[in-house]
Amino acid sequence: MFQRPVLQVLHKFVIHESEIVSNLVFKRFLNHVQLLGRVDQDPVMKHVEGKKQVTLFSPATNEMWKSGDNEAYQMRDISQKTTWYGISVFQSDLRDVAYQYVKKGSQIYVEGKVDYDEYIAKNNVRRQATIIIADNSIFLSDQVKEKA
Repeated sequence: MFQRPVLQVLHKFVIHESEIVSNLVFKRFLNHVQLLGRVDQDPVMKHVEGKKQVTLFSPATNEMWKSGDNEAYQMRDISQKTTWYGISVFQSDLRDVAYQYVKKGSQIYVEGKVDYDEYIAKNNVRRQATIIIADNSIFLSDQVKEKA
């Protein structure tokens, strides 16, 4: 006779408590990029307003696919698309290493996140840019850039 009201109260408490907990749980999202490409020019170090220095460079990736229905492999049946990415490195240790060791033509693996930025172009027009903020990188070329 006493058990039934206790179970009902306990059941309501558990349901109410689980609703509170579910409202406090933050949903997780993912913003992660992995690139493997070659750098088109030596990196540049700049001072950004409101932030510390940043190292900028742009690797390219190539995508190749067969464009014809011919089963025999022929070079003219291969299509290629090159995509360039703007990489920004803000972390001081990674920024300095990237500036010192990355050079034009070097192969690099970059992990980071996609970000969007606005800037004013030379003709005073507001532009948007998609950049990748690097969190990690692996230098796959042995060559070291010579600094003057």
